[in-house]
Amino acid sequence: MKYSYNGRNFDIKRYPPTTNRSLQPWNASDELILEYIDEHSSDSESIALVNDRFGFLATTLFHLKPISVVNYKSQQKSIERNYISNSLVLKSRTIKSPLAKLPELELGVIKIPKSLEAFEFQLQQLHGSMSENGTLICGFMTKYFTPQLLEIASNYFEDVEQSKAVKKARLIILKRKKDIEQQSLISDIEFKDKVYQQYPGVFSSDHIDYATQFFLEHLELKESDVKVLDLASGNGVIADQILLKNSDAEMHLLEDSFLAIESSKLNIESNAQHHWNDTLEGFEDGSFDLIVSNPPFHFDYETNIEVSLGLFEQVKRCLKESGRFSLVANQHLNYKTHLDKLFANCSISVENDKFVVYECLR
Repeated sequence: MKYSYNGRNFDIKRYPPTTNRSLQPWNASDELILEYIDEHSSDSESIALVNDRFGFLATTLFHLKPISVVNYKSQQKSIERNYISNSLVLKSRTIKSPLAKLPELELGVIKIPKSLEAFEFQLQQLHGSMSENGTLICGFMTKYFTPQLLEIASNYFEDVEQSKAVKKARLIILKRKKDIEQQSLISDIEFKDKVYQQYPGVFSSDHIDYATQFFLEHLELKESDVKVLDLASGNGVIADQILLKNSDAEMHLLEDSFLAIESSKLNIESNAQHHWNDTLEGFEDGSFDLIVSNPPFHFDYETNIEVSLGLFEQVKRCLKESGRFSLVANQHLNYKTHLDKLFANCSISVENDKFVVYECLR
């Protein structure tokens, strides 16, 4: 999509791409953030961007040399691709992880996520790096507003001000940071006599997802399941439960979310291999005996099964000739229609009124 800003025309694209025209690479809150920065900031200010999912802000504000705090590998790829397509140079030091210490900032920007825990985590990271006179801008669509956003923000800043709504978007402007001690926001989740830990914003924050529990109740391992991949692995609970049954398995975990990967490292003590990526591009053809998954279809406020369907195509390539793909999904997603087109044999191994477990053979 074309966007004109600051005297220059930009071509901004989503990654991964989508056929759904209602899903755009930016919204009105992004535009409101740009307007505020134009009116209140100078080109010399140091700036960090958080939750800029498709790199719209990083690209249009390239002249400010912004730091992008990146949680998703797909987010990093999106920023990189938009820089390349707009003939911009992206320096590696401008990409930081959500756990990295940031330099002192005059300006911070957060696109407010769906998870309040994730919002506080992001707020805490930027708060620790803001200068005394720094400003933090939080953008959101008004339909997602909750008073808890203001309550959380007021724990970290003295001045909490809302802007007027424009095109159903609004900003929360934070100034005069409070002198507070940073707290650990890692959650503990009990499951099967074990406590699993995870960072904020990682899928299913206060319990092990019910679809995952259903899947684990019915997962049967075979002696031939020597090399296993947990695809979209979250906090690593599926991989961990497999390793508890077969400690000799060569276990790989793949996740788009950096914080999910870091969570799984907290939970799995054995020699599992953790891969931060949004695709299976790093694996050779015919790599795995078994691939398991509770694949994603919610992405913050978006619902999009195209990401999962793209992963299913890659799964087929990465399975051995005798390999199998076992996944759990919500009944209403009707994945079997798509899986039947890809795999020689796809059956329903177990189901209830909410969830279904598919078993696919290459």
